[in-house]
Amino acid sequence: MSFFRSLFKKSKSKPLEGALRESVEQVIARAYIDPYIGKDLVSGKAITHLGQCGDILQVHVELAYPGQKVSASMVDILTGALEQLNDFAQVEVSVNWNIRAHKGQREEVSRIKNIIAVSSGKGGVGKSTTTTNLALALGAQGASVGILDADLYGPSQPLLLGIPAGSTPQTRDMRFYAPMLAHGIKVMSMGVMVSEKTPMMWRGPVASETIQQLMLQTLWGDLDYLLIDMPPGTGDIHITLAQTLSIAGAVVVTTPQDIALRDVKKGIEMFTKVGVPIIGVIENMATHTCSECGQEDHIFGRNGGNNIAREYDSELLGSLPLNMTIRQQGDAGAPIVLVDPDAEVSLKYRDIALRMAVNVAQPGLITPLPNIKFVND
Repeated sequence: MSFFRSLFKKSKSKPLEGALRESVEQVIARAYIDPYIGKDLVSGKAITHLGQCGDILQVHVELAYPGQKVSASMVDILTGALEQLNDFAQVEVSVNWNIRAHKGQREEVSRIKNIIAVSSGKGGVGKSTTTTNLALALGAQGASVGILDADLYGPSQPLLLGIPAGSTPQTRDMRFYAPMLAHGIKVMSMGVMVSEKTPMMWRGPVASETIQQLMLQTLWGDLDYLLIDMPPGTGDIHITLAQTLSIAGAVVVTTPQDIALRDVKKGIEMFTKVGVPIIGVIENMATHTCSECGQEDHIFGRNGGNNIAREYDSELLGSLPLNMTIRQQGDAGAPIVLVDPDAEVSLKYRDIALRMAVNVAQPGLITPLPNIKFVND
């Protein structure tokens, strides 16, 4: 059965009612539990239409997250289950998605539906590589995605996305910038504004003004998601972005190691103080598998990500391995999600990205622009 993303041809479809509707809903509920919303499609309110056109059963499913690759199996499973009913000669299942827009955004970035901060509190835990692969995973699912590389002092996104050295963004009216385009992802980074050898010897006020310019003077256009690759720590840039933008939520990247978790907690506390919800924790470098004997070891400890997610009433979105291929592909400007989308680790990135998207889409998740006050606890 082929996958229909668009809605059916306009035809008179009579909504199902009564016992027949109840029977169809029961089949749908038993047939498919959405792994990302954790519910069946009926109780998850993903069924937008159940109708009958002649002897044809029409089912419309609308997801709150991009589902270009997961929808085909959903269509097959639902079609197979519903064909067992004797009430219809044919079953047509349509799956599309509607990514909700986060509320409270200022006019300059109102065409961006959801802004997600990817943070760590500590350098060296693989945050930038994770950001790149999450963005590509969302893009592969049909979402329009951008990345703001907010690490002014050590920008990584141009290298990770294979943007050629010396590339610079086009300008409009000497004020606005067109983002760079890499593998379908819109990117803005200080790494495309200066050479890789230029040190950014800026004090806090200059850095804060610069990050606002990069964000607000970039012509992002319409985006479903903008991922902000945050710098390490909890400094001026973090505060500036929290004051300037209505961030839908923050995803925290950590290793299981205690020393990383200590800094991650500071980052989480910072987001809490500025009213940005933590929508998930990603545990990176969780395990390493020996290439010679196949033994799996927890080099940096066990359950660190899960423990911190529980402590802050959040969700562990997933765990990623310490994998040499991830590093090699990143250094080559060809992230693993792009070059080997069916690899086990690529599927993990996709799973994490969709869980993140579902958490962002939760109803009532509104973060107003904060007024930041510093108090001693």
